[in-house]
Amino acid sequence: MRPVSEPSENSPRLLVSVRDADEAALACAAGVGLVDAKDPANGALGALPVETVREIVRRVGASVTTSAVAGEPEDAAALAPMVAAMAGTGVDYVKVAVRADQPDIALVEAAEAAPGRLIGVLFAGDVFGLNVVSRLAEAGFCGAMIDTRAKDGRRLGDLLLPDDLAAFVAACHAHGLLSGLAGSLGVADIPGLAAHAPGYLGFRGGLCQDGDRRNALDPIRVGAAIAALRDLDRRDAA
Repeated sequence: MRPVSEPSENSPRLLVSVRDADEAALACAAGVGLVDAKDPANGALGALPVETVREIVRRVGASVTTSAVAGEPEDAAALAPMVAAMAGTGVDYVKVAVRADQPDIALVEAAEAAPGRLIGVLFAGDVFGLNVVSRLAEAGFCGAMIDTRAKDGRRLGDLLLPDDLAAFVAACHAHGLLSGLAGSLGVADIPGLAAHAPGYLGFRGGLCQDGDRRNALDPIRVGAAIAALRDLDRRDAA
């Protein structure tokens, strides 16, 4: 597993979800900050087969930060085994869906299955308080993200107010967690969301052909997202 270069609080990096090693290579060559292995045909947090993730790591793992979705377990007892299976692929980070009603012991066991590498994903349509961020930190998670569960055209900003997103990112910073915002984002969403200073902005459908997350990544759209983030960096440096 490669050393991870963590993002600064003021410069979000681009997280792009990929479905195979070829897409991972495309994203890596374009200069994305994090290549995220996910099955876009299987819901918001569909996990790819372990061997597919291993192939992604073999292809790009030495040159870019990697993560992989472990899934969205319905039973809290399944959380740790799913995390352990994906952690064994060698990815830098493992992402798993968490709910506010999951017991603390299940969160601790999940974090122990991928020490220092586990990111909890919350869904914008669910009810949760910011205390869940402190619970993840206490359990041993290294980061937290917000995503949208239903890929029905509604974007993250349609479900949560800017103040809610800012408060989430601030809570992550306060507890020393990496932070990420995702959910049917388009390039036009970058400036507004970057203002909240998350560590990562996560994309899939908005960077695919015809804007459909089930289609292949579109190199032109990926390049446009990277250019938008670099433009923000230049403005900040001016």
